[in-house]
Amino acid sequence: MIPSISGISDASKLLETADLQARLKKIKILILDVDGILTDGRIFWLEGHGWTRNFHVKDGYGLKVLMRAGIDVAVISGGDSKDVRTRMEFLKIKYIFLGDEDKLKALDKIAQTTGLTHDQMAFMGDDLFDIPVIEKVGFSATVPHAVDAVKMRAHYVTQMHGGWGAVREIADAIRAAQGLGPYLR
Repeated sequence: MIPSISGISDASKLLETADLQARLKKIKILILDVDGILTDGRIFWLEGHGWTRNFHVKDGYGLKVLMRAGIDVAVISGGDSKDVRTRMEFLKIKYIFLGDEDKLKALDKIAQTTGLTHDQMAFMGDDLFDIPVIEKVGFSATVPHAVDAVKMRAHYVTQMHGGWGAVREIADAIRAAQGLGPYLR
């Protein structure tokens, strides 16, 4: 069953508590896992092309608007594939770390490169090897289909599913908390 996308971009749930709003106001970079967050976690084989994933255009646009508003975006994924690299290049994601399940190494590189502190970083992940980063950043979110251990540790569980607007939900909430407006050209 395909999740409904009618509630996409509803940042109001994230802004209901003062703690979450305060965390979101500090964010200078949104860091994302790929499978299960930017995608719904399914991988398809296309003859002549290889393995591929589905990405949602609403998530991509949300990231573009977030970057235009001055919030950086990074991707950290244990896997490394051509389709992910192509999508990240298309979106002009500045920081891309693929092929290592030790995501703390990538987090440290992001901190060194950007000069940001962990409380200025947001992260979205959905599986066990995401937990060390989830526990270290200033704001962490996951998706409804994440493993229970992740849902118990994340600051927020999105209304939308991974690959169906969850990233857009968080991107819009960051912009709303920081007063960056609903739309930027």
